[in-house]
Amino acid sequence: MLAPQDCFVCGAESAGDAVCEACAGALPDRPQTACPRCGLPGLGGGCCAACERDKPAYDATLALYDFVFPVDAMVHALKYRHRLSMASFFGAALAARAQDFGAQADLILPMPLHPRRLAERGFNQALELARPLARARGLPLGLAVVRKMRDIPAQAGLDREARLRNPRGVFECDVSLHGQRVIVVDDVMTTGATLGELARTLKRQGASWVGNLVVARTPAPY
Repeated sequence: MLAPQDCFVCGAESAGDAVCEACAGALPDRPQTACPRCGLPGLGGGCCAACERDKPAYDATLALYDFVFPVDAMVHALKYRHRLSMASFFGAALAARAQDFGAQADLILPMPLHPRRLAERGFNQALELARPLARARGLPLGLAVVRKMRDIPAQAGLDREARLRNPRGVFECDVSLHGQRVIVVDDVMTTGATLGELARTLKRQGASWVGNLVVARTPAPY
């Protein structure tokens, strides 16, 4: 039996869940009309003007929620307060709501952490989010496919221009991905610069399709 705990959002008893059923149903879902490539507001479900003008390296993005309260507080609790029950909640939501995303995918790739950041935090939140999806889809987790070579400053502390420059050349991959379709899992997407750099790295190694599956997307670019 799961140990009882209180809902992170409202404080009511929620049995073994991090968030009670009522609060889970009230979380700020990402609009279905979001751009299917970058996840920002699109044109009735079509690609946004920015992606039409300058296509990013990744091919698709699916974000479950807007990165606003209480989702932002839930993500921060996971990353900085070690509330791993949030990873279970979000991971299950990703697995349940992204069953058709990246059809015929070959690999689930959690966004890698630099070894120094991993040692400080003690876990990679993207890996914890990706585990339920990999189990549900019967796909391998790419734990050693890509390495993060620089411990870049946190994107949260940078303006938009710095965020776009920050991740250039940060990833290294020496594994052949010829023809593979890769789902990249991460917690939050802001400008998409880091995910774009990772997609470029994967495609240099032969990946035929790269899609981002994220818990939350900022409502507008920073």
